Formats: sequence, structure tokens, C-alpha cells
Amino acid sequence: MPVANDAPGVDIERADGDAEAGDLPINELFQSLQGEGRLAGVPSVFVRTSGCNLRCWFCDSYHTSWEPTHDWFGVDDVLAAIEEYDADHVVLTGGEPLIHDSSEALLERLADRGYHTTVETNGTVVPDAPIDLASVSPKLASSTPTAERDPDGDGEWADRHEERRLDVSTLAELVERYDTQLKFVVTGREDMAEIEGLIERVRDAASARVRDDDVLLMPEGQTREQLEATREMVADLALEYGYRYTPRLHVDLWNDAPGT
Repeated sequence: MPVANDAPGVDIERADGDAEAGDLPINELFQSLQGEGRLAGVPSVFVRTSGCNLRCWFCDSYHTSWEPTHDWFGVDDVLAAIEEYDADHVVLTGGEPLIHDSSEALLERLADRGYHTTVETNGTVVPDAPIDLASVSPKLASSTPTAERDPDGDGEWADRHEERRLDVSTLAELVERYDTQLKFVVTGREDMAEIEGLIERVRDAASARVRDDDVLLMPEGQTREQLEATREMVADLALEYGYRYTPRLHVDLWNDAPGT
């Protein structure tokens, strides 16, 4: 599926502009192994949309957020591309795929065809669509693109990111509606106080149970070298706090190659 360059820095909030009604901005579509979470190792088709309502400084899909690139495709076209692969699992990811209304239509159609769907989301949007696994990655304070960490070097997104990054009521609703894993990108031990506090707040707000097994700690790092520096520390934190450790299998196997 081809990809076209969009204007750098565009904040795609909804599928609009030159697109046909109902189109999705697709950055890439490929088959690989799920690299993270409880389904790590499962062959899956990945549908990566472009555009995000946040700007994590360590974003590992830079060309869906800081400099979004994509071509517009209708849901039928995306389904046809998925069906070219021999896989039962589909991962809808981004960017933030749930900011696009047509993601709901795609998820409905995938469910009708019997696919298992995982949605990788930052937990700021609740969709009206079937999802088999909501892989929710709440963004911690350490994700905020301050001027010192901003890839563009100006910190322009810091306030917007900080304002949008967490919504406990939205996280609670996701936990209530879907089978959910809460997956935290851990940059250091200092993240744990915020993780512990947020989990307690979600547990208080949600009617559904959030088990320790539903909480996953994942090392920050986009390359093997970066993961080598953080992997053991995060594994030790998982042991200490009783949460699950999740690898980044695709990075271990293919480093930072696109389409993996």
C-alpha cells in the first residue's frame, strides 16, 4: 500500500482535507509479529493510521505524529489489503487511530469477518466499535515534549500534550467496555509513583476490575542499543511491583526497521 508525504507538522485531528468522506489516512499496512503485550509473538496484520492528538518526545512512529505522512484509503480498500495476508489478528495502531471516525467502521467490518482486533491507543478516546483487546498506553509526565526533549527543539507541543495526555474517566470507560491491557512506557524508576497513582485512580473510577496482570511495564527504546540500556531496569521494576514485563520483540528482532 503506497504512502504519500503530508506537510510536516500537520496535526491531523480527523480524516478530512482532500480525502473522500469515510477515508482513513494510512501510513503503512504490513504483516509482522505482534511485538508487545500479552499477544507478543502472534502473526498479525498492522494497519497504521497517521495523525495523533499527542506528541510524545520518544514516539516510535515519528511519521504518524511529528511529521505525519499518509495516503487516503477507503475502508473497503483497507479491508482488501488486509485480506491479502494469511492472518487472523489485526492490529489498528497509529498515531492515535481512534481520532478518526472511520476507524470505527473498519473495526465493525473486521469483527463481521471474524478477525481478532487489537487497538493500540493512548487512552484519550472511547470508540463506539467492537474491540477484542484494547491495548491502552497512558502517557506519563515523562512523555511530555519539553523544549529540552522536543525533536523540533522548541517545546511548542508541551502544554497541549500535558493537557490532553491523561483522562481518568476515559481510561475507566475503556476498562469497563473492553478486555484491556494498560501498557506503560517506562523511562526510569521515577515513573513508578505516577503509574501506581494512576492505576489506583482508574481502579477507583472503573466498575470493572483492573488486575496487576493487566498492567504491563515496557522499556523505552526505539533501537536494540536503547533497549539494552533500559530492559533490565524495567524487568526489575516489574518484579518489584508485581506487574507484567512486556518486551519489544519487533525491536529485538528487526531493530528500528520500518514495516515491522
